[in-house]
Amino acid sequence: MTKKNEATASRRDFLKLAGTAAPAAVAAVAVSGTEAEASDAPVASGRMQDTAHTRAYLDSARF
Repeated sequence: MTKKNEATASRRDFLKLAGTAAPAAVAAVAVSGTEAEASDAPVASGRMQDTAHTRAYLDSARF
C-alpha cells in the first residue's frame, strides 16, 4: 500500500505544481512589459483582402 500512496502523492504534487505554474507564467509575461505589435496590412480601397484564409472561409460558407 505504500507504493500506491507514494505514486498518488507524487501525481497530486505534480497537479498542484501544474495548477500554480500556469498562472505564474502568465503573470511573468504580463509583468515583462514587452508588447506585441501587429503589422499594418495594406488595405486596397476598403475591400476585403484576398488571402488563402479568406478564400477558405468563403469556400466553407457556400451552401
